[in-house]
Amino acid sequence: MMDKNNDIFESDYLPYINKWGKITNWLGVLASFGPALVLLVVFDIVPPFSAIITAFIAIASAVGIFWIIEPMSYFPIIGVAGTYMAFITGNISNLRVPAAAVSQKVAGVDPGSKEGAIVATLGMAVSVIVNIVILAVGVFAGTVILSKLSPEVVAAFNYLLPSLFGAIFIQFALMKLNLAPIALGIGLALTFALKAGVFSFLPGRPSYIVTLGAVFGTIAIATALQKSKSGK
Repeated sequence: MMDKNNDIFESDYLPYINKWGKITNWLGVLASFGPALVLLVVFDIVPPFSAIITAFIAIASAVGIFWIIEPMSYFPIIGVAGTYMAFITGNISNLRVPAAAVSQKVAGVDPGSKEGAIVATLGMAVSVIVNIVILAVGVFAGTVILSKLSPEVVAAFNYLLPSLFGAIFIQFALMKLNLAPIALGIGLALTFALKAGVFSFLPGRPSYIVTLGAVFGTIAIATALQKSKSGK
């Protein structure tokens, strides 16, 4: 039965996901450039090529590194379908990945497994639906609701994201207690170094070095520990 499920996953599920994932993501790219295309085709407005290059360089220098490290760091948790879904809907680190991780935890499946990928996709799909509903409510009633809240409650919203990241870290730390202090230590060391200006020579806003170092540094140390443990 397990072999049959694996065959279905490889021969039916993944080709289907790759087909529609590519289609929807390319449609997302087209929609992103829609306003620019309208200006070009309808109003015949074309910015200078030098301005386009300058803008691209400015964006790439600030966040370009995340185009590489985010897919690599999120993929083991959310899988193929989750990757397509995450990068078309956004809110990856603060909503999609937590939803995937909690779903896997509740279902009792391992991240990186075929079962984990499917469960993560289901959890993320639900988060997208809930997100759209909440956004719709927020658009029409958000200002009214916020105006009724006390300043203390509104100020407390600033701590939601750090609290969420802390909860996610603890959840994964419990799975690998020996790696949790290492990952936390690398992240803290790089953060303090960043604050001290050690990475000021790097292009753009070098905050990406914290994510880059924490992700790949932890992977490297975990791999070395695993090899040492297995005696290879």
